[in-house]
Amino acid sequence: MSTADVVGPDRPKPMEEEQLPTGFAGLYARARFNLRTGNLGPLPIIVGLLVVVLLFKFTATNFFTATNFVNLITESAGTAMLAFGVVFVLLLGEIDLSIGYLAGIGALTVAELQLPGSGHQMNGLLAMVIAVAVCAAIGAIQGSIVALVGVPSFVVTLGGFLIWQGVILNTLEQRGTIIIQDRWINYTDAYLFSPLGGYLIAAVIAVLYPLSVLYKRITARGTHIAQVNLWAFIARSVSVAGVAFGAVAICNHAVVIVTHLGLPLAGVIVVFFFIVLTFLAKWTTFGRHVYAVGGNAEAARRAGINVARIRILVFTISGATAGIGGIIFAAQVNSVALTFPPGNLLLNAIASAVIGGVSLFGGRGEVRGALLGAVLIGTLQNGLNTLSVSNGWIYIVTGLVLLGAVTLDTVAVRLQARSGR
Repeated sequence: MSTADVVGPDRPKPMEEEQLPTGFAGLYARARFNLRTGNLGPLPIIVGLLVVVLLFKFTATNFFTATNFVNLITESAGTAMLAFGVVFVLLLGEIDLSIGYLAGIGALTVAELQLPGSGHQMNGLLAMVIAVAVCAAIGAIQGSIVALVGVPSFVVTLGGFLIWQGVILNTLEQRGTIIIQDRWINYTDAYLFSPLGGYLIAAVIAVLYPLSVLYKRITARGTHIAQVNLWAFIARSVSVAGVAFGAVAICNHAVVIVTHLGLPLAGVIVVFFFIVLTFLAKWTTFGRHVYAVGGNAEAARRAGINVARIRILVFTISGATAGIGGIIFAAQVNSVALTFPPGNLLLNAIASAVIGGVSLFGGRGEVRGALLGAVLIGTLQNGLNTLSVSNGWIYIVTGLVLLGAVTLDTVAVRLQARSGR
């Protein structure tokens, strides 16, 4: 048995799908086939996001503005980073309940290391690297207990939730609020690119998608994976370029009093890790092994995959992304206090991945789903705050969206099982 025999992100297509027409005529046929078999991809969440945006456009006065768009990017960045790590954990069929307070550990570490007059003050860049490394190491330790000892991830990470919460409380109750003064750390949320810099970044993103398709065709030459519908490729390439340049154009038009804003660095950080982690999940041996273990751990083991190592690495990734998200959240308020991290951070991160189509049972989902889910949750909460809706209703609406997404995912799974996908 080989890893090709177990679940992966690009498993062989059913016979009926192979017989679909190609070219422009094939787009409609493929759309009908995907709808009938429950292979909806990111379409439901994209449609949902458009509906939410249009709803707030006509109900919230200050929602549909360039300035609020910049705010939305920075507000969603930290949650998106945590959600990226959640994707890999859920792909294994595991759970990580410690990421909220792991983000707090990352923020606390970076705040302590940059503190002037502490005797161990470091440059902000080095402090951030060390903070992320600390969170990754904690994730690796928790993953090792799960993989090598066999303790369920729910129990291990619930213990981590309590332990790291206690560490943060003990430290800040004695020290009080720690102010972050280092500009490099604060730049992760506050830095804004010039108009030209933003457009150059958009150009890079626009070029990356066609290059990824070319890489796909080269590395998977002669297989079904390498087959690309030309019209779909053109449509997606234009869409990616349009979104990239459109987002930059909106950011460049944002103004606060008399100060012109621009593309925030926080958004660029999220896009960078989105690209890296998407490549890791879809185009590396490690990524294929993650899907294989999540689909059927025993089959993966018999195929020669080191299941324990995969689990440890996945929890390491989850810890690292939590640390990065924590730094971004701390930079938003330039400090770390007893109120950190936000109480809804853990649930928002997990909800982002689940709403984005990542299965709670393992083996199915993509990193892009977490990004779209984080944007949807961020848009909902931003719009409801703009309408001055109470926090109670914000939680209710977020929960209803999560429930709807899971229900839709369950229906899609049944349709896929019925069609043999």
